[in-house]
Amino acid sequence: MKTRTRLAILFKLITATILLIFAAIIYYSTQESREREFYTLLKKEAITKANLFFNAEVNPQTLQDIYRSNRQVLNEVEVAIYDKDFTLLYHDAVDIDFVKETKSMNDDIYKKGEIQFDQEGWQVIGLRYEFEGNNYVVTATSYDQYGYNKLNSLLKTSVLVFVIAIAFIYIAGVFFSKKAFKPVSEMAEKAKNITATNLDLRLPSNDNKDELSELAQTFNAMLDRLEQSFDAQKHFVSNISHELRTPLAAIITELELSINKERNVEDYKTAIENSLKDAKKIVRLSNSLLDIAKASYDPSEISFKSVRIDEVLLDARQQVQRGNPDYKIDIHFETDFDNDEQISINANAYLLKVAFANLFENGCKFSEDHHSKVSIAFKYQSIQLQFSDHGIGISEIDLKNIFKPFYRGDNQKFADGNGIGLSLTQKIILLHKGTISATSKLGEGTDFFVSFPNG
Repeated sequence: MKTRTRLAILFKLITATILLIFAAIIYYSTQESREREFYTLLKKEAITKANLFFNAEVNPQTLQDIYRSNRQVLNEVEVAIYDKDFTLLYHDAVDIDFVKETKSMNDDIYKKGEIQFDQEGWQVIGLRYEFEGNNYVVTATSYDQYGYNKLNSLLKTSVLVFVIAIAFIYIAGVFFSKKAFKPVSEMAEKAKNITATNLDLRLPSNDNKDELSELAQTFNAMLDRLEQSFDAQKHFVSNISHELRTPLAAIITELELSINKERNVEDYKTAIENSLKDAKKIVRLSNSLLDIAKASYDPSEISFKSVRIDEVLLDARQQVQRGNPDYKIDIHFETDFDNDEQISINANAYLLKVAFANLFENGCKFSEDHHSKVSIAFKYQSIQLQFSDHGIGISEIDLKNIFKPFYRGDNQKFADGNGIGLSLTQKIILLHKGTISATSKLGEGTDFFVSFPNG
């Protein structure tokens, strides 16, 4: 069942319930009012006839004739008068006698002063009447045919109006729910046309600030992120393909030249060394891609524990110098620390070592003296690291793009690289809730500033 149909039915049920309760309250109130007013009428008739009998001393036969005459055309009130000993003094029609008074009823009326009750649709009132110091019991009864006719008419009218109202409400509910959900249907149709090949399409929205506009804006924002992700993925795949194709093509070329004709041992050694160099490039690229994948995991899937920054820096230095013995790396403490907590952060030691190794390697690789230094300082609830070198520096234009994946600036002429290192480093540091920035001057060197919270 569609939501708009379900809402129309729910709207109808709620409205029907409200109408039903409203109609029931009106009917019940009218019924109570009719009964109360008729009892008041009976009381007046009883007192009036008692006054005629006692005060005006109207002949009982005359009163009975008036009753029987009126009864032909009206629902005349039948009145009976008794003394306290249950002796009948007057009755409009003893032969009819709808009430069927008893001595116990007479005593109850005399004791309470007034009673009201219903007898097979006939309303009965009994009251104590005082005349010349003596107390009498007067009963009056009648059938409110006019009142019941009005109630039946009200009931029939209420049922008819209820049925018509429900039909109208259902039709109106279906119409308005269809109209209200029309923008949703349009959004659904538009969304069906959005695929991976046309992520530039967006859902229509307006400035009403309603829920549908908010939904459209949220969906469009998601499409913006997906489009950026797809573009980044395409760019990423394109760059990887280029980075892999170049060394692989070089390896194939070296090997083909080696087997095409006989060469001396030195030529073979040169071909092997060139192929090995290109193979190492592929390995470095593969390792960098694996590290990017690890750094892109959901943080909840990455193992974090308390690690000392100085120990990770020492491991990173050892890793870099193992592959490049001529690299010189210094670790310097600007301020002393009092305990392990001051120099420790919650981190993944492997990823952090990759980030530091990239910064060390970049500092050494782009410096003629192959020298890099890191300074460690402690500030309020943070650890500050400054990676410095006196290398060739980075231009202002390149400095704005150094953290973009596969970006290669002018320094690629100075040393080989694949443009992944700094992008990976930034991703790892952000994963650890840290910050990284850089300053540089051409010909003077570069400084990378890294900060980690340790509070």
